[in-house]
Amino acid sequence: MEVVVNKIIPFSSVDGPGNRTAIFLQGCNINCKYCHNPETRGMCQKCGVCVDKCPQNALEKRITATGEIEIVFKKELCVGCDTCIHVCPHDSSPRTSVMDEKMVFDEVKKQMPFIRGITVSGGECMLQPDFMTELFKLAKEANLSTMIDSNGTIDFSEKPELLAVTDSVMLDIKAFDCNDHHRITGANNDIVIKNAVFLAETGKLFEVRIVVVPDLYDAEQSVNDIANLLAPYNAQNNIRIKLISYRPMGVREEYKNLKVPDAKYMQKLSQILYNQGFSDVLVV
Repeated sequence: MEVVVNKIIPFSSVDGPGNRTAIFLQGCNINCKYCHNPETRGMCQKCGVCVDKCPQNALEKRITATGEIEIVFKKELCVGCDTCIHVCPHDSSPRTSVMDEKMVFDEVKKQMPFIRGITVSGGECMLQPDFMTELFKLAKEANLSTMIDSNGTIDFSEKPELLAVTDSVMLDIKAFDCNDHHRITGANNDIVIKNAVFLAETGKLFEVRIVVVPDLYDAEQSVNDIANLLAPYNAQNNIRIKLISYRPMGVREEYKNLKVPDAKYMQKLSQILYNQGFSDVLVV
């Protein structure tokens, strides 16, 4: 069950409760204007642009015995300057790895017993449900908790085998209004809203993430609508809402001038949630 892995963060305190190992899969099915990890969106096209630009000569373009082009990443030479991902014309990275679930879990085991669990993110990790199912089975055998961080555009109700080994989900709701969501991401949000309700009903919805970008949509109305939708379920399961201020770090050049919300505006949004009965509200 091989997938393309963008990176594995051994210890993370922001990808779910406790200390966790976070696995980021390559590839995404939407195109958020404010994406803070655009290098996880596409697959490497082996064009070689990054090879010529790497200041450390950590990349090499080779022709295999079968005549195929490959980009070789020399990890020992890399200094993490990220030049390769900044110049990539395909929203990708040459520093990815093809791994199966056992290879990934071998990396996870290096952190045991200092982690509570694992979280799989992306890109969009729900594009690889079979891989996650097998990885989560290994995690469960090791008594680790399992979480998914998703943009919500793939129907969770159609993945019962994966949900059976998934403890909880962190779900992005880019915007409640479908037109706003389409303008931000290029995709509709009907499945996202359906997933929010389904996961809340089944007790799997740990956190909803909302990136606040005042230039793109009416965040105040969106937060209010999300609160109205989820308030009936919050009483039973105490759903966390994370309000994330847009920041221009890591985004593509054409979106760096979007407005950053100030602290007063973020506080106003959090108050909407408190008024609706949400007690676990994070502003970051």
